[in-house]
Amino acid sequence: MTETTDQRLTGTLGPGAIVFMVVAAAAPLTVVAGSVPLGMALGNGAGYPAMYASAAVILALFAVGFVAMTRHVPNAGAFYSYVEQGLGRGPGLGAAFLALATYTAVQGAVYGYLGFAANELFVSYGAPSLPWWLWTLVAIAIAGLLGFRHIDLSGKVLGVLLIAEIAIVLLLDLAVILKGGSDTEGFSTGVFQLDTITAGAPGIGLMFAIAGFIGFEATAVFRDEARDPDRTIPRATYAALAVIGTFYSVSAWAVISGWGENAAVAEANANPGTMVATTTENYLGSAAGHVVQVLLVSSLFACVLSFHNVLSRYFFALGNANVLPSRLGRSHPRHHSPHLSSLTQTACAAALLLLFAATGLDPVTEVFAWLSGAATLGILMLMLLTSIAILVWFQRSRADNRFWQTRLAPGLGLIGLALSLIITLQNMPLLVGGSQTLALTIDALLVLSVVAGILLAALKPSASTALLENTE
Repeated sequence: MTETTDQRLTGTLGPGAIVFMVVAAAAPLTVVAGSVPLGMALGNGAGYPAMYASAAVILALFAVGFVAMTRHVPNAGAFYSYVEQGLGRGPGLGAAFLALATYTAVQGAVYGYLGFAANELFVSYGAPSLPWWLWTLVAIAIAGLLGFRHIDLSGKVLGVLLIAEIAIVLLLDLAVILKGGSDTEGFSTGVFQLDTITAGAPGIGLMFAIAGFIGFEATAVFRDEARDPDRTIPRATYAALAVIGTFYSVSAWAVISGWGENAAVAEANANPGTMVATTTENYLGSAAGHVVQVLLVSSLFACVLSFHNVLSRYFFALGNANVLPSRLGRSHPRHHSPHLSSLTQTACAAALLLLFAATGLDPVTEVFAWLSGAATLGILMLMLLTSIAILVWFQRSRADNRFWQTRLAPGLGLIGLALSLIITLQNMPLLVGGSQTLALTIDALLVLSVVAGILLAALKPSASTALLENTE
């Protein structure tokens, strides 16, 4: 087998399969059951569904430049490849390290929540209570096994899990619509009223909404395994944004309508963790409430499996670039998967979660909350860097002179992302339990990851230039 074959991934993924993996990473049921009540309680109440539409618009503007540049960056490294093309080797490697930190954070957050949710599920059926980290290790092992195999297998597993979790939420949405909303107020109209949308803390609401989209940009990571990358990646990116944005907006509106605006806000403040399960029981019966519990666990697993695949491909691309050990940049001779990168990612995830368990951190209020906050900030930093790189590259290269695709839309997206980043920084203590010290520590670690990449580019220039050489 030649060296070239050793360092390439293969697949026949179409837009639908990639959308499945990207939407699975967004964990739709987890967002509806977890983020929607919190966004209402801490954000702008009955106007919160509008924040998903606002987030989708900001990210769609970003995506215009992102997909326009995709054909000029034929590399599975995604964000860091774009940043290196536009801003140079140092910022490119800085973005690569920031991406690793960000996706590791979001995966660790969900693994913590998954261990807790799995234990609660089995206890509810009479099983003995076990440490949350045992369930987490089981999930890590399964994700590692699937990640070792060809990407098509993960795509099929994610497809089944995703259809199941979306189906139960759509059934709830339909039940609320057919009943006409709550008995006292009918359908919620707050999402269409400016005074309701801007009430409370809409900035915090927008922050929670953007967090629900984390992972949509990973379409470009699967470039080497797409059937026709230049057409598949743009279609998958826009489709993922449309599906996620519409699903979240409608489902959040349906949950509010199911209670009535005042009662929904009160319930979100009193019982955010069980609000959606209770709503499902009210409209679809107690059996459906149990189904939601089961599907919440499968939703969390689908999320970590998707991010496992994304992280493995980052390790693979960095191995190909000689930034990380070159062995990580080799694919399996039969499965054509980044098998060594997958094994490395599995070991790293297990070590991180065992560290959290050894220090006695709570899997939800600390592991999930803290790492989710770090991931939200990290993804905004990454997209901001990428937006700047896209604008600079098109201005310098003149490879595409379409004004909307290469200047106006990316510029508007840059403004929206910058405002969102400022809002997130201001509210970071809220995401990490009110600790200003912890918030500043997370900020510093993310910045240091960028600095580490820049320093590596200076100390080992051959590693960073390989990123561009591998795109040829």
